[in-house]
Amino acid sequence: MTKQPSGRSFLLLPVLLTVQFLVSLDMSVVNIALPDMGRGLGFAPESLTWVVNAYALAFGGLLMLGGRLADLLGRRRTLVAGFAVFGVASLAGGLAQSAGQLVAARAVQGAGAAALAPVALALITVHHPAGPVRARALGLWGASGALGGAVGIMAGGLLTDWVGWRSVMLVNVPVVLAVLAAVRPGVPADRPGPGRPRLDVLGALLVTAGTAVLVLGLVRTETHPWGSAATLGTLAAAAVLLAAFCVVERRGERRARQPLLRLGLLAHRPVLSANAFSLLMSAGQFAAFYFTSLYLQEVLGYGPTRAGAAFLPFCAGVVAGTVVAARTVGRVGERALLVAGGLLGAAGFAWFALAVEAGGTFAGSVLGPSLVASVGIGMCFVPLGTSATAGVAAEETGMASGLLNSSRQIGGSIGLAVLVTVAASATGTGPAGLAQGYAAAYAVAAGLLVAAAAATGVLHGPAARPGPGADEDPAAPVAGERVRAE
Repeated sequence: MTKQPSGRSFLLLPVLLTVQFLVSLDMSVVNIALPDMGRGLGFAPESLTWVVNAYALAFGGLLMLGGRLADLLGRRRTLVAGFAVFGVASLAGGLAQSAGQLVAARAVQGAGAAALAPVALALITVHHPAGPVRARALGLWGASGALGGAVGIMAGGLLTDWVGWRSVMLVNVPVVLAVLAAVRPGVPADRPGPGRPRLDVLGALLVTAGTAVLVLGLVRTETHPWGSAATLGTLAAAAVLLAAFCVVERRGERRARQPLLRLGLLAHRPVLSANAFSLLMSAGQFAAFYFTSLYLQEVLGYGPTRAGAAFLPFCAGVVAGTVVAARTVGRVGERALLVAGGLLGAAGFAWFALAVEAGGTFAGSVLGPSLVASVGIGMCFVPLGTSATAGVAAEETGMASGLLNSSRQIGGSIGLAVLVTVAASATGTGPAGLAQGYAAAYAVAAGLLVAAAAATGVLHGPAARPGPGADEDPAAPVAGERVRAE
């Protein structure tokens, strides 16, 4: 068994958890502030969604590139660069004087987040030995992401009500500065693998363009229906770009180059299973956040602060689920936890579908389903992180992490686009009609989590060697990292 890298400090995990929390928080924190942003900067009604979409496009499009840069240039360097970009963009967004400036700042913020998210998972995998230590770290990592999304909604309401919309951007700046101060003593410096690092430029261009175009086609479905020429053409262009990316990566792999994504990773069944599960679960989870927020405000009449506070039970459930997973993953295995967590999450969303109604209450329509769904989702983060990086060589952990984060982001975009269409087609008039549409969306979300559990049951088999450079034991600590002090 290979020796685990040394140099891990007590600051490392807090830094990485803050990364995951911030990246997820900034995907949702602006949602409740959007009306105030529109009024403050004179957005046209049809362009306001670009405050959200610009972040999603840059984040989703650059995740694979961010993960690979960490492998080639060093994880600490990539972490510092990502935080610097994220912090400067947050400051620029908070000081924006026009709609265009805010949208541009959100796009740059998404680019910084795309460098941060894969690095966090890669560093956890490299610097925490396999077993209970890594399971606990992955549990906290997963909980931080889920909590960031839920707390983002809550914080967005509180900050917008009490301080103003600019605070939802500016609040990142002191956090970024504090974390940057902790990076040097807390995150070990690493040296990329042997040989001169070479970035797969063509692969990077193709996957970035293909993923960004795919997300663009999905986020515009509210204004350009699924059958429109604009949407069909955009999705077709994305398919061509991503197919070309696969061809380029396969050729590079055969010629012993350094591809952006070694497609052989997907021949490793736990890696394939984790990415399929992440895509399907995120499709249901992201949409459920969206429709719960709408139900609370549009049907139950909650204000921003009260609606945000209603997500606290979801936060508690995620924490409970991750604790269960961290304590049991060694005994029951990743596949069993993913199947059980997926089915429990599906049960929660199905309960939502039955409970949301015009005359509903928080206790009767939201609390119980939130707790069941969140415990199930929380149970999935530890086995997801473990499976997605199991047996992957240290010099490819950024690659594997970028792939998992891309699956999560693309799944969320697909799910939201599809479920918004489902809800719109089922919506009637008045609050009862809105609740009817939301119920239909929740039912589809439940089906997506059932599909995730079924896919894991089929795909997640005995560990197989994922390719050159991997550990002899797929459950063993990741090998190949060389750490030095700076």
